[in-house]
Amino acid sequence: MNIFNKVTLQSMKKSRTRTIVTVIGVALSAAMITAVSTFAVSLQNYMVNGAIQKYGGWHVEFLGVPPSFVREQAADSRVADTAAFEEIGYAVLEGGKNPDKPYLFLAGFSPDTYASLPMNLISGRLPENSGEILIPAHVAANGGVGYRVGDRLTLQVGNRRKGGAVLGQHDPYSPEETLAEAEPAGGDTMALGAEKTYTVVGICERPGFEESTAPGYTVITRWDGTDTGDNLSVFVTLKQPRQVRAYADGVPGSYARVFNDDVLRFMGLSDDAIFNGLLYSVVGILVALIMVGSIFLIYNSFTISLNDRVRQFGILLSVGATRKQLQNSVLFEGLCIGALGIPIGILVGIPGIKLGLSLVSANFGNIMYDTVPLTLKVSVPALAAAAAVSMATILISAYIPARKAAGAPVMECIRQTGEVRLNAGTVKTSKLAARLLGLEGTLALKNFKRNRRRYRSIVLSLTLSVVLLVTASTFSSHLKRAAEGAVMDSDYDICFCARDMDEGELFALYDKLRTADGVYESSYQAVSAYTASVNTEDFSAGYRESAGYGPGGEVVELPMDVQFIEDKLYWNFIESLGLSREEFTGPDAPLIAVAKAKKADEGETGESSLINMFAGSGISLSLKPVMDGGAEMGGGAETGAGPEMGGEPGTSVGPQTDGAPEVDRRPGAGLEQNVVLAFVDTIPLDTLPKPPSEVTPYVFLAVAPYGVKADFVSPGTRTDLGLTFRSESPSQSTAEMEAMIRGAGTACGYTLYNMQKILEQNRNTTFVVDVFTYVFVAMISLIAVANVFNTISTNIRLRRRELAMLRSIGMSDRDFRKMMSFECILYGARTLFLGLPMAGILSWLIYRWMVWGGAEIDFMFPWDSMGISVLGVFLVVFVTMLYAVNRIRKENIIDALRDDMT
Repeated sequence: MNIFNKVTLQSMKKSRTRTIVTVIGVALSAAMITAVSTFAVSLQNYMVNGAIQKYGGWHVEFLGVPPSFVREQAADSRVADTAAFEEIGYAVLEGGKNPDKPYLFLAGFSPDTYASLPMNLISGRLPENSGEILIPAHVAANGGVGYRVGDRLTLQVGNRRKGGAVLGQHDPYSPEETLAEAEPAGGDTMALGAEKTYTVVGICERPGFEESTAPGYTVITRWDGTDTGDNLSVFVTLKQPRQVRAYADGVPGSYARVFNDDVLRFMGLSDDAIFNGLLYSVVGILVALIMVGSIFLIYNSFTISLNDRVRQFGILLSVGATRKQLQNSVLFEGLCIGALGIPIGILVGIPGIKLGLSLVSANFGNIMYDTVPLTLKVSVPALAAAAAVSMATILISAYIPARKAAGAPVMECIRQTGEVRLNAGTVKTSKLAARLLGLEGTLALKNFKRNRRRYRSIVLSLTLSVVLLVTASTFSSHLKRAAEGAVMDSDYDICFCARDMDEGELFALYDKLRTADGVYESSYQAVSAYTASVNTEDFSAGYRESAGYGPGGEVVELPMDVQFIEDKLYWNFIESLGLSREEFTGPDAPLIAVAKAKKADEGETGESSLINMFAGSGISLSLKPVMDGGAEMGGGAETGAGPEMGGEPGTSVGPQTDGAPEVDRRPGAGLEQNVVLAFVDTIPLDTLPKPPSEVTPYVFLAVAPYGVKADFVSPGTRTDLGLTFRSESPSQSTAEMEAMIRGAGTACGYTLYNMQKILEQNRNTTFVVDVFTYVFVAMISLIAVANVFNTISTNIRLRRRELAMLRSIGMSDRDFRKMMSFECILYGARTLFLGLPMAGILSWLIYRWMVWGGAEIDFMFPWDSMGISVLGVFLVVFVTMLYAVNRIRKENIIDALRDDMT
């Protein structure tokens, strides 16, 4: 060890407090970087394992390959595992409603195939011979054809061919395809083989390997694994997944291939640039924030250290030391601090993130994969990267002041005249300030002005903490309100929605579903879509202003819904409003309606209020039905077109007092009709959930008894049918209902909502965000506190002779405390002057970003978090100042005046 390193170690020992605080700051920084990187690795591992369980662990699939190709890949040294199934062929799906998926695709699985290609059984069992098949549930949900366990299918299986080439699952269906035994010129032919009868032995979820553009629904039978099949699909798992694209490009032959992007994207290996960018940018932003906060602390610590040693450097330079040697001695100090702080940080960061994962593991299971645990995964490369980033932070922080100190003139270092350069104008204060603040305040202000650089890092550190705390609080509170608002105040716990279901089938299913365990209340409804011709002069002044309509009258087409509810609910609601039942009975009777819109409050709260859309208490309108153009609703594993709405034309359902309605036949109404609406302030029953594309910024809804639906709704009108339930145990009831729906062989697209589960998922998401957000803010704030403590306490110690001089000429302890209190106020005021406006602007941007993303929330100014920030800033500064001043007051004035350190 050379003499410069020994001198450096002696200086570190002499300033133990500053060294310990700096080591603590480095440890906090390293702990945070370790925690972020380890959490990123653990979360990535969780997502990969969840995707593997759902989609399989294979990396690339080759379609239509011969058995020899499978054997060659299995023998490749780069391959860890292979799985294959026989592509038996295609059969026409009789009665299928999805024009892009007209086939059943038969795949022959061997027992070993299921290990690599997970199949989630819904009911029944796996096939045990070549005469049994497993049907995916989306054949019913998307294809409109329902099968049950025990059904027998007679299929004529063949190959799709076009221009002499065999087409497979990777080749989408085209409208030019024909199903004929002879091949037309340029056409796509299905060469049909002999008929074969299969028995359905099980229903499964949609296979994860089936592409969304595949022309056939994958049905699975048993394959004995022999080489009798000419066309196989092989799924390859590599030892090194990062080689997957190079491996696939190097495979001989021009076989179609499919990458398992559902798994590869979570490894960062897919072509999904958006996801990869999000994955890496989030981690990068967090690490950058930590580095910025840490640099404030470490840079300031080394600056103070050099202020301590500047005279020492001048003496060393005068006896022949080179500037490079002095610079290296400062970097050596950084290495020593890193050697102490980084291992401590890593050892603290790993148990810390493990504790955090244990707190949120169950919540992650509710949000994402409930069968895959979120566990800690320690990655040596990630730890090495965390240590390297931490050391780079230290060296950057040390290099800048070291270079500056080494470049100072020798005499300037010895005399210590370079740190503070000022003239009379620099520290000049106004007479008003002197009258308001007194001598003590004036001295504090002059001290602040004479060396702004010394206190800049304090202000910036505290400003960063204030901004992070306020913005994190804003993000969390707005996220909670958005999550709660999505499912708040629902009249039901479970909701079944279908758009393409025959009403007779719906009410047969209704009788079954309301017998599920835990269900104690049930109802049914239908919601039909219309457009109303409205003159803008009929709107209220408030709505005209918020919607941007001018003073002149114009006719606009306004989307609205008509909700048909049980007769008994409708008449009970009429009576609860104090209205006459006779007034709303008859062919010309008005319909009750709600027409409300949100209007933002221009006051301080920023909350929005509901206003009436129309000026009067009622209105007569002309309604046009929105015809069903094949729009799909989400349901099951995949959504798709179902049978035409309403069964036979003119078929409708009349309500009964108890139980499900009976089918009744009445003539349909015209396509356009006039109605009279009587406005009220509420509706008797919540409507059905809507897809985002159909959500309007207002509520315009008419309500009618179900008994008039047959005469009111024209055939072909876009109508959503729904069943709603209240349950004592929604999750158990939903699971039982799912089994009932599949057992009934429902052959249309549907959605079964568990509103309580949605609310619980939102709560879990909010909890996870809260945990990691506030832990991150707390750690950044601790770094800021360490910086403030280090800077203020050291600066007070460097001013000990100055402060002793003031006390020696008669400054009392009260005046001394007053002067230091003014300095604290200056620190806090400057911090809040910068931090609060920045935090307010960022909070508004977060709110706008969430509204742009679809959240229906009002902006709430973060008064609470700003108040906490104000108290926290002054508390940290005052406590630190109190600690440092108490140490100075205990010193002997004569000893302090003799001190030549400053």
